[in-house]
Amino acid sequence: MTRSAKLAALPLSFAGRTAVGLGKRIGGKPAELVAQEIQQRTADQIFKVLGELKGGAMKLGQALSIFEAALPQEIVAPYRATLTKLQESAPPLPVATVHRVLSEELGDDWRENFRSFDDQPAAAASIGQVHRAVWHDGRAVAVKIQYPGAGKALLGDFKQLARLGKLFGVLLPGLDIKAVLAELQERIAEELDYLREAEAQHAFALEFKGDPDFCVPDVIAANEHILVTEWMEGTPLSRVIASGTQEERDRAGLLFVRFLFCSPARVAMLHADPHPGNFRLLPDGRLGVLDFGAVNRLPSGYPKVFGQLTRIFNQGDMATVIEGLRAEGFIRPHIDVDPDALRAFLAPYVEPTAVEEFTFSREWLQAQAASVTDLRPTNVVRQLNLPVSYVLIHRVHAAGVGVLCQLGTTARFRDEVIRWVPGFTDDEPAPAH
Repeated sequence: MTRSAKLAALPLSFAGRTAVGLGKRIGGKPAELVAQEIQQRTADQIFKVLGELKGGAMKLGQALSIFEAALPQEIVAPYRATLTKLQESAPPLPVATVHRVLSEELGDDWRENFRSFDDQPAAAASIGQVHRAVWHDGRAVAVKIQYPGAGKALLGDFKQLARLGKLFGVLLPGLDIKAVLAELQERIAEELDYLREAEAQHAFALEFKGDPDFCVPDVIAANEHILVTEWMEGTPLSRVIASGTQEERDRAGLLFVRFLFCSPARVAMLHADPHPGNFRLLPDGRLGVLDFGAVNRLPSGYPKVFGQLTRIFNQGDMATVIEGLRAEGFIRPHIDVDPDALRAFLAPYVEPTAVEEFTFSREWLQAQAASVTDLRPTNVVRQLNLPVSYVLIHRVHAAGVGVLCQLGTTARFRDEVIRWVPGFTDDEPAPAH
């Protein structure tokens, strides 16, 4: 009830702010200044509530994270801090609850499956937690247990969030928020099904078995709410970010990009949750990959249009880039964008593909973001749409750039794009005018 009340109160607050704004305009205050004040207060409240809630609200906040660049730092900084806190310190389930869930899901004799089971979780996340155990045949395993009621809470959040379309319309007039919410709700429903996750993880494990660059633990047992996989040791990417050598940072970043780009071609799926906690640098130099709850199924591989438009962007033909983005639904018919502003916004995604070697850094990303950080109606970030078929791909691109900047990786990223992204090489035909 508390979660619903917080979300339901948002449209009422916006109506109140709009009425106050009308009064100020009648009183002679400039309309543009009043509109900007309303937008700023609306953004402040939206991000505050999304940050306080877990589950679906947090997932939406993550999916829309790139649009933070369109909002002032003082608005999104508290939200980011809250979101980080939620991601890093999800409270673990009591031991009695863990045992009850295991009994319900695996039967009263659940302990017979294990030689030992550690009651204290090794990791906790937004919808479940992981325990270390030893399987009955002696293998070290990770046991992922979904929080009771997680599914109901997540989907309940989305029903409430669907009522906030008008609010997001104020901040992001180019975004079809209802379509984005519907797509996210569908993807979240998939994340809640551990059998579906097991199927995806097993496919990745088979493809990368014996691979010189990557390691994916295979699935041992699963049902809808319990997932048992091989245990994998390694240095978490978060620790490499905090204290890794430059050599470790460079290798981890290069393999991170290679994994994300090669997977659609090799497995017809894209790992869609590139959070540092889901990756490990193994002692033999390989990159270990965990958590396949969020995957984007791409039966035709990586969309060719991305490679084509990236190449055309590098050639300086912004008119064709804009035309291509319109055709894909990134720019809706009633929206006009400034080519220079769009070029500045796309640069963080495209610039690393234009040179033989590139260095990602927090300073570089901050400089890129600064060029599109304001609330004026002409801000290009506020004019862009996120087509539903690209929701997860966008999530990977935005989060991936963030991880690479945290790592401070220097590597030949262009080589990976040439090898794995269809449409990027010059022998591919450009989209028709």
